[in-house]
Amino acid sequence: MGTGKKERSRLVRQGKSGTGMDNIKVKGENFYRSAKKVKTLNMRKDEGKPVRNADGKIIQAAKYQSRDLPAARVEPNRKWFTNTRVISQDSLKAFRDAMAEKANDPYQVLLKSNKLPMSLIRDNSDTLNGVKQHKAKMTIESSPFADAFGPKSQRKRVKLGVSSLMDLAEDTEKSMDVYKDRLEQAKLLSGNSGADLEGSGEDALAVAIEPIFSKGQSKRIWNELYKVLDASDVVIHVLDARDPLGTRCRSVEKYLREEAPHKHLIFVLNKTDLVPTSVAAAWVRHLSADYPTLAFHSSITNPFGKGSLIQLLRQFSQLHSDRKQISVGLIGYPNVGKSSIINTLRKKKVATVAPIPGETKVWQYVTLMKRIYLIDCPGVVPPNQNDTPQDILLRGVVRVEMVENPEQYIPVLLAKVKQHHMERTYEIKGWNDHIHFLELLARKGGRLLKAGEPDVDGVAKMVLNDFMRGKIPWFTPAPVVEGDQGKGIEGREGRLGEMPRKRKREDVESIPDTSIAASATSVAEGDIDASGSEEEFEGFGSESEESSDDEAAPGVEDDEEDMIPLDELSDIDDGGSSDGSEDEG
Repeated sequence: MGTGKKERSRLVRQGKSGTGMDNIKVKGENFYRSAKKVKTLNMRKDEGKPVRNADGKIIQAAKYQSRDLPAARVEPNRKWFTNTRVISQDSLKAFRDAMAEKANDPYQVLLKSNKLPMSLIRDNSDTLNGVKQHKAKMTIESSPFADAFGPKSQRKRVKLGVSSLMDLAEDTEKSMDVYKDRLEQAKLLSGNSGADLEGSGEDALAVAIEPIFSKGQSKRIWNELYKVLDASDVVIHVLDARDPLGTRCRSVEKYLREEAPHKHLIFVLNKTDLVPTSVAAAWVRHLSADYPTLAFHSSITNPFGKGSLIQLLRQFSQLHSDRKQISVGLIGYPNVGKSSIINTLRKKKVATVAPIPGETKVWQYVTLMKRIYLIDCPGVVPPNQNDTPQDILLRGVVRVEMVENPEQYIPVLLAKVKQHHMERTYEIKGWNDHIHFLELLARKGGRLLKAGEPDVDGVAKMVLNDFMRGKIPWFTPAPVVEGDQGKGIEGREGRLGEMPRKRKREDVESIPDTSIAASATSVAEGDIDASGSEEEFEGFGSESEESSDDEAAPGVEDDEEDMIPLDELSDIDDGGSSDGSEDEG
């Protein structure tokens, strides 16, 4: 006998792993078979084998191996012979209209739509991809061959909705206009707009575009975008307040509308500190017709709209109370401030930011609170053949230092900015063209090359950077709807910082309730402080920053008081309206 270790090794080697004490029952041990063990043994003993006669034929099959069909019948029910649920056509039409109105309202949220008869609303049997099919085509496809063709065909007279030939011509022109608009919109959404413009034929030349202008369109970037869209319950589309339509991804909106209608899409108008408040208010009103829109200013120390956005996200979290948490994805063009919004909401630097496009490379999760997660996404640029290299560059998609011959983009820049803003920003006057402007600016700043030649290339890059980073004031005015021009609320100037007009009790009772997103949008419009307004948009020079900060101090305190209690909606005061108005800059 050796030691204990050697003895165990010997027993393993000889296959005698037992100690000889296995069959001895210890006092208190339950050595009886359990019900599960007994059932398993009985299945193997009795039911696991078929019973055969002397000839070897199976008399009784094993369990679960019988081929005989059981004798079963469906229990009859009186409901087979009674009416099913019926509804009149008027009630069905009223239901369809009411549900379609709720579904198309951007401020209404339909929860658990899979439990609603949504097919009644989407019952477009006479349309295919949004295009109405011809009645004759529908008849041929649905009728038997003998009824549509041959000697016994039954053709009905065509029903025309016009009374004269002139009306028919006008109706045809309207249909053609609608068709062209729909075709152009489809091309715009697919990114092929402008592919076949008038005059493009054999004489048309293909324009060679630098590879740098294809940034944001790679397969890797689109994979990151779709990962964010798939993982998000709420999608925040970040827009630049200076050019909201230029930084709007309509193809992504179409994808969410058709492929993921259960996801909530909202617009956040970032960089509102770079435009007049009246322009920001006009864009909020214009974009709110499509989706809920909030105005925002990203800043860790002095933010605007932070309280409204957090309240809106909490309301979405309450709508999906059956989930443990919701994910909020931020998408948009490069350099519109997606990572800056995340840092503003967290009140510290959790995502890397830079004033250049392409800083965010991959998607990343950020915890905002216990039930809300934020997902940062790289900037994506939907392909559109209508976009020129000048448009792509001035939207901040391309890094300026990578562009060759940057002075060729200065004329478009000078056309977007008013001359007195350029004179006030750079303190120069009297230039004839863009080259003369760059030479004057280079000599004023002492940027000269050999033999005293002005550094036109370097100065052009500096001007482009100033344009994109907000040093040069510019913006795109909101489109004015026909009939709404000069029309406004009595006693209000139409500015973003003004409170909504008080309604009378009769008006309040006559207006139906809206959803929570609408209240959040109204809070967003009521948050902006317009106390520092001027008669003319003076720009954002460095000299006036200190004075503007001092003037905005009372508004900042009000905004901070609005944002600190996040668990309850901020109250809208009626005393925040301002008297001045700002013109377009």
